[in-house]
Amino acid sequence: MSELLFAAAAGVPLAAGWSLHARRLRHRVEAARRDPLTGLWTRDAFTERAEHRILARFRPVAVYLVDLNRFKEINDTHGHAAGDAVIRATGERLAAWADYCSAVAGRLGGDEFAAIAWVYSPGHLNETLHLLSQALQQPVETAGHVLEVSASIGVVRAHPRTDQVELSELLRLADEQMYRAKRCAAPWSNALSLEKECPTVNGRRAGRSGTHGGTGAAA
Repeated sequence: MSELLFAAAAGVPLAAGWSLHARRLRHRVEAARRDPLTGLWTRDAFTERAEHRILARFRPVAVYLVDLNRFKEINDTHGHAAGDAVIRATGERLAAWADYCSAVAGRLGGDEFAAIAWVYSPGHLNETLHLLSQALQQPVETAGHVLEVSASIGVVRAHPRTDQVELSELLRLADEQMYRAKRCAAPWSNALSLEKECPTVNGRRAGRSGTHGGTGAAA
């Protein structure tokens, strides 16, 4: 009996060590899936979590695509450090909004961000859009400069139980609406249906950066 108790006691530090190692490993894996500048989920990590929400088919969802306005101008005028400060501030504001709205948010790359949230009613969707737009339009102070910041937001609403659309399609539609908001100098644009409004090239809106022959200037 004493030998069994001794063996059990000897195993306690070993088990604790493995538990600590497992926690550290999980933290490292999660950190690797976070964007180092903003702390938001990376594209792949966001995609995984957003698809999980859609597959849950719990209630309607809204997919948001956010693109900063005149970001290249900020970089060219004030330098990349100022651009990084704007990206970092945008990430912090988007993260705070996501916590408040129980949303999932990520940085897709450059000055492009995405989020997905539950939708309880049309009024609730408008409220979340207003809150997000207000948060992203606050100035950013860096290196003695006060930079005016704004963003164009495209959003599309769908119910996974009946609409049966994939995340890639919802992001594509939200991208169309983001482009419309940018073109009209509006803070956001909300898709009224799940029908495409623009031609697609290589799975992206024609004219979007990364499509064949597109300049990307409008995005």
